[in-house]
Amino acid sequence: MFPHHREREQPIFSTRAHVFQIDPATKRNWIPASKHAVTVSFFYDANRNVYRIISVGGTKAIINCTITPSMTFTKTSQKFGQWADSRANTVYGLGFATEQQLHQFSEKFKEVKDAARLAREKSQDKELANTALSIAAPQFSQDLSDELQSPPVMCVNGPEDKLFRSQSADITLSSEKERIKKMLSEGSICEMNLEAELFTLQDSNVKLVAALHEANANVEQWKKQLAAYQEETERLRDQVAELEAHGGQGPSDLLKDELTQSLEELESLLKAKDEEIHILQSKKTEYHVMEREREEALHRLQEMEMRNSDLERRIQNTEQNLSNSLEERDRMDNEIQRAIEILDIKIFDLNDLRQSLVKLIDK
Repeated sequence: MFPHHREREQPIFSTRAHVFQIDPATKRNWIPASKHAVTVSFFYDANRNVYRIISVGGTKAIINCTITPSMTFTKTSQKFGQWADSRANTVYGLGFATEQQLHQFSEKFKEVKDAARLAREKSQDKELANTALSIAAPQFSQDLSDELQSPPVMCVNGPEDKLFRSQSADITLSSEKERIKKMLSEGSICEMNLEAELFTLQDSNVKLVAALHEANANVEQWKKQLAAYQEETERLRDQVAELEAHGGQGPSDLLKDELTQSLEELESLLKAKDEEIHILQSKKTEYHVMEREREEALHRLQEMEMRNSDLERRIQNTEQNLSNSLEERDRMDNEIQRAIEILDIKIFDLNDLRQSLVKLIDK
């Protein structure tokens, strides 16, 4: 429940994709779940031996799916796949930038599904050995559609002879573009880590809030019981004091012993309830710490998104400059070609003039 008392889920594979969900009304059309490509990760919970697919868009989880052996990931095109989640009553679709990313995700899905099947079999064997009731995991089956095209690759052919200056400018722009893309990739990795951390904090926060609500309800009940026990204790103390004052005129010594024993039991019970109340108060303090960590993670995620937006703007400017440079180079190519044609004509005219002069000299 708390970071110091439980092992958190660990990411085992991550990729970037556009997330879609099937239209619940028509069951045929796809509805985008995110405006841009987001991080989609496989997580493993070692405590429960459970695998999940998680994707966070902004401040909410757009995919939170537990993998079961009955699920199937289907490739519907070269860059798109889908699977069904019966628990969420929906079908998820993922669109990738390349066919290789789709293949990697499909292979990891199959690997995780086999691991989930082995985990279920081991769990069932353990339950049979302990003569306990087997609890069948819920059945899911999943499908996925839509294709996203990868951006075209721009090829630049270096000019010859008098175009070395244009070639140098192209190389500089290409190097700047690669550097910015590398920075953007590093920013995406940081964003993925922050998204995974944020989701873990949100999950812990939800569980902690539910536990605190339950604890607060129990505290009120325990306070009422405590007041009743205190009244009973005072009543028993009065009876014991009255018995001691009257000596032999009251009930027997056996009854006094029973009353004393009941009084001791009630006092021990009161002590236990006080300890439980102190534990709940400490849990409230841990809840405030968890809330502060969640706000810090949100702030870091917002800063990372702003940084990524700035990097994307810089890449667009670089691509625009590269396009302008290519247009300038093409214009220079055309001018040089025209100059070459004019020179060819002049050379031909000079050759004719030379032959005419030779003939005049021979005469």
